[in-house]
Amino acid sequence: MCSREEEALRRLEEVFSATLARINSLVLQPLLETTPEPSDPQVRECLRLVQQLHQSSQRLWEVTEESLHSLRERLGHHDAVGLESLLLLRDADRVLQVHVEYIESYASCVAVQAFQKAAKKRREFWRGQRKALGQLLSGVSSEAKVGTALTQALRQPLAHHVQQYVLLLLSLGDSVTEPHPARELVVHAATLFGNLQSFMRQALDQALATQALWHSLSSRLRDVLCTPARRLLQDSQDVAVTVTPLRAERVLLFNDALVLLQGHSVHTFDLKLVWVDPGQDGCTFQLLTPEDKLSFCSKNAQDLMVWQWKVTQAVCQALRGKKDFPVLGTGLEPSEPPACRCVAYTFRAEGRLCQATYEGEWCRGRPHGRGTLRWPDGRNHVGSFCQGLEHGFGIRLVPQASEDKFDCYKCHWREGSMCGYGICDFGDPPQVRHRRGVQRLLLGRPAARIWGPRERPASLTALQVHGPLGEGPAERVWHRRGQRQGPGILLSEDDSLYEGTFTRDLTLVGKGKVTFPNGFTLEGSFGSGAGKGLHTQGVLDTAAFPPDPSSTRKRQLGVGAFPVESRWQGVYGPFRDFISAGCPGDEQEALLGFHVQNSRELRKSQEYLCCERTQPEACAGRMEDVLDELLLHREPRALRECLGKALSSSLHPLGKLLRTLMLTFQATYAGIGANKHLQTLAQEEVKQHARELWAAYRGLLQVALRRKGQAPEEDEDPEARDLQVHGLVLPLMLPSFYSELFTLYLLLHESEDSLYSQGIANLSLFPDTKLLEFLDVQKHLWPLKDLTLTTNQRLSLVRDKCFLSATECLQKIITTVDPREKLEVLEKTYGEIEATVSRVLGQEHKLPMDDLLPLLIYVVSRARIQHLGAEIHLIRDMMDPIHTGGLYDFLLTALESCYEHIQKEDMHRFPGRWDSKDLW
Repeated sequence: MCSREEEALRRLEEVFSATLARINSLVLQPLLETTPEPSDPQVRECLRLVQQLHQSSQRLWEVTEESLHSLRERLGHHDAVGLESLLLLRDADRVLQVHVEYIESYASCVAVQAFQKAAKKRREFWRGQRKALGQLLSGVSSEAKVGTALTQALRQPLAHHVQQYVLLLLSLGDSVTEPHPARELVVHAATLFGNLQSFMRQALDQALATQALWHSLSSRLRDVLCTPARRLLQDSQDVAVTVTPLRAERVLLFNDALVLLQGHSVHTFDLKLVWVDPGQDGCTFQLLTPEDKLSFCSKNAQDLMVWQWKVTQAVCQALRGKKDFPVLGTGLEPSEPPACRCVAYTFRAEGRLCQATYEGEWCRGRPHGRGTLRWPDGRNHVGSFCQGLEHGFGIRLVPQASEDKFDCYKCHWREGSMCGYGICDFGDPPQVRHRRGVQRLLLGRPAARIWGPRERPASLTALQVHGPLGEGPAERVWHRRGQRQGPGILLSEDDSLYEGTFTRDLTLVGKGKVTFPNGFTLEGSFGSGAGKGLHTQGVLDTAAFPPDPSSTRKRQLGVGAFPVESRWQGVYGPFRDFISAGCPGDEQEALLGFHVQNSRELRKSQEYLCCERTQPEACAGRMEDVLDELLLHREPRALRECLGKALSSSLHPLGKLLRTLMLTFQATYAGIGANKHLQTLAQEEVKQHARELWAAYRGLLQVALRRKGQAPEEDEDPEARDLQVHGLVLPLMLPSFYSELFTLYLLLHESEDSLYSQGIANLSLFPDTKLLEFLDVQKHLWPLKDLTLTTNQRLSLVRDKCFLSATECLQKIITTVDPREKLEVLEKTYGEIEATVSRVLGQEHKLPMDDLLPLLIYVVSRARIQHLGAEIHLIRDMMDPIHTGGLYDFLLTALESCYEHIQKEDMHRFPGRWDSKDLW
């Protein structure tokens, strides 16, 4: 037998479906039939809201018809179709969402009186419709105003419908016994629509309160504050509160903003950037914003609690981007807003950030974490922030007076100022940049400046020599004159190679061999005398084949003779000893390599004054916390966060080790040590440091396990270790070494980048269509629809419009130091190219290599990335081996091909088939 509740639901759905159809034909469609289009922007906005409501009503009718169909199927085949087949039960969440959308659209119309304004120009028509409207409604006087009648016509049927839903679902739940498979579905649906009643009441109450507020404000304030989606949550005229220091006359809390009215001034605060700081005495609480700190107080403690609770819930709701369901403050999400958020904000107050826009992570009203800061004059900064200031590694772009040229500063920052060594890439034309080179500045010290590679004093141009130092068979790299003598190797700036013996002042003496960059060799006896310069007697061999320029240029000192595993044992040794001893807290000073007999001598040392210190008891206690922390964070995601914090802390053993390695790296490869012939040594060292840091973490973890009486972990196999080193540790510690390492890549690939820059400069003279044709891009792949012409332009003259999304994506490759993130940028660039081509062709299209390469050359030429060769080689050297042979490897190889192609000679002059007039 069919249940009475199911039959009643069928009749309810039939009536509601018919009512919705009549509402659409009698109310919504006539409201939208306004011709000509009104000139008043407010009326146009009201018509847009009514159109939105009409669409929501149509979706509500469709889901009602679908529900009615499922009911009829169930009633017609009661034995074959189960109760759970009813749409209202099996898909209650979707049905609920359609109702919520209709309610929100309706509330937006009510808040701004959209029905009254939309019907204003057809008053006579609506007076004639009162009888028809009265048939839809009960208890509405025929003398009621048109706006009131329309408002009730769109609300009353839905309210009655939802109320009957709840009653019938509750009754159906009583009739379904507990073991029935549909019992849980019925209870769930009854709960949802019961909550919908509360949601509807709150939404309508807020809409009516907001409508009344707009009537109470002046037209100027109404124009500033009124938006259809904005709802009033609290008004200081209803619940009194005082705000200092602004002394606002009226405080309004909306669902998206806090507004303070002070005379003719309006102060608006985005709730996404508001932090609630509860007071200690219960008489006040504070709100933290990016530029203001507001204090709320009230004579009535209960009123203050109301404001604090409502602001807190409104902030949560604003961050979630949707209204709470069923009512404000009772959603499933946490009731306390997170301290850390990711939002964009433009600063207004005077100061260094005036009119600057920050987009990134925030904490308690201050930029904190990774973010981007952009000024109106074109400056921008990408990097880490701490409590509102640039802190950590960051990249600053400063525009030059000429268009599309920037100076790029890559360096570490401390509390808003440049700190330590950094790189400054000047955006001069190629010939100027070639003259000046890449300057390395000792940042934060105005009087200090380290010369560029072409500006060194003559006495130091001999560069580095390495040879036996009487300290064992391993060779050492050394930089200063007059400290070592004997056999060794010397590499000069022009890539000439000398193998022989030296005096203490680096004079060539005795037997030796010079290999010139062109392959010629000079072998014999060398000597010098006062005023005679260098002289030799030997054999000059000019018959040798010229060597590969790339191999000549990339000759490296110390490779093979100075194994990376044997370097910096004076740093690693004390740390290993510390771990072997069980990490005693009072011996942490050994991490810094202070070899002193007791703490009194340590406190007297000059280095001690530069480091943070605590008492031995405190050190021991902190060591216990460090080890406990390692045990708690062993899952991959938690481990990444734990290691990141450890390496950035100057008090953590791993952070101390990293800082010491960073200082030794700077001392070795910065300043006079910044030489291209040391690039391989530096690159090897960074990878070795990552391996050693992972080994240090594993050592600390084993100590922590032993202290807790747990079995130590088994030794890792080499494959698992390399996966952690390249995938986890290297990205975390690479920023500490990036400035010095990238400088070496710049120097090593300077000549390649110079040819590339010249090619880019020449290709930039081509307009879009000419460049695409020159690169032999197939014409059916050209995005000609993207080229917008003015009345005085021809298609062949438009520049920098084709594949713009891919170009802008590729330019982001210089905003990160992580090789994986650089590869991800390259992958996204490829995706943008394919997306553009697919849009042009009107279907998804996968590019073969023959089509991809010319398109990628086009994008690279338009991106104009400085020092692309250095970027490519650094990515290749530092990328995770797991990507070898995969997609990232393929895309990087394609980018290398583009880079090499742009260096070719035919890119350094205009093709003969183009007349100069055709270019412009």
